[in-house]
Amino acid sequence: VLADCHSFAQAFLPKMMEMDHGHIVTIAGSMGLFATACMDYCASKFAAAGFHEALSHQLKAKQINGVKTTLVCPYLLDALPSPLKPDDCVKTAMKGILNNQPIICIPRIMYFAVVLKHLLPWDVPVLVHKFLGIDKCMHPFIRQREAKRHLIYNETKNLSL
Repeated sequence: VLADCHSFAQAFLPKMMEMDHGHIVTIAGSMGLFATACMDYCASKFAAAGFHEALSHQLKAKQINGVKTTLVCPYLLDALPSPLKPDDCVKTAMKGILNNQPIICIPRIMYFAVVLKHLLPWDVPVLVHKFLGIDKCMHPFIRQREAKRHLIYNETKNLSL
């Protein structure tokens, strides 16, 4: 993820800065704002969000005001009681991008979670994650990935016999 962000920035950013025009959109997912189980997945999202934040600060420091940045952070599409629809996420993201919104959290309740994370002591968000089940939201993904690894391992093992 980070290599892709960096490669993109190296390819397009110099011309955008020269023209003082453009818009860079980073899609990190909400796991780029607060983490839960599945550290490799969350770490990649944090990397994208961190890269985006550093890029935004760099543009501001160089007084490049015509190159806009937007960080899009949708929650897991199928992890909520009423799952987010991809089309709704796209519409919300596009509306925010077109309005030069610096960060877009989908659903909107995620803004509240981000603010609380930064205002409250470390243990409080951990307890909230546990209470809301967020601490287990990645478990289906982890199980699916482990099952796939197990299947590949067994296929490889059978080939070597």
